[in-house]
Amino acid sequence: MRKEHLEYDSPVDALVAVAKRLSHYEGQFGMRSEEVFNQYSKGNLEDSVEFVEWANSYRHFLAIHSDLARRIDDAA
Repeated sequence: MRKEHLEYDSPVDALVAVAKRLSHYEGQFGMRSEEVFNQYSKGNLEDSVEFVEWANSYRHFLAIHSDLARRIDDAA
C-alpha cells in the first residue's frame, strides 16, 4: 500500500481533492462511498488495496467535512 502526504492550501481544496478520489472509486466499482465504508467497517469487504484506500479516503472526507461544518457553525 502506498503512503502519500499531500498538503492543500485550504480545507476546501482538501475536501474537493478527496471528493474527486471518492468519485473515481465510485465510478470504477459502481458503489457509493458511504455504502462501501459501512460494509468495509463491518468486515463485509475484502482487505484489498482499493477498499482500504477507499475507506480511508472516505474517513478523511468525513473528518474534513465535519471540521468545515464546525467552522461554519462557529462563524454563524
